[in-house]
Amino acid sequence: MEPGGLIAIGAGLGAGLVTLGAGLGIGKLAASAAEATGRQPEAAGDIRTTALIMSALIEGVALFCAATCFLLQGLVAG
Repeated sequence: MEPGGLIAIGAGLGAGLVTLGAGLGIGKLAASAAEATGRQPEAAGDIRTTALIMSALIEGVALFCAATCFLLQGLVAG
C-alpha cells in the first residue's frame, strides 16, 4: 500500500471520529440542558441560549477538524 492510501484512510477515519465526537458532545449538551430545564423551568430561556452557543462552538470545532481531514485527503489526490 502506498503512503497516499494510508493518508486517505487516516483522513476518512479522522472525519468519522470528528462527526462521532461532535454528535456525542451535542447529545450530552442537549441532555444536560433538558435536565436543567426540568429542574428550573423559570431559567429555560437562559439555559436554551447557553446550550445554543455551546452547540455552535462544538459544531465550529468539528467543521474545522473535518475540513482539515478533507484537505489532507485532497493533498493526496492532487
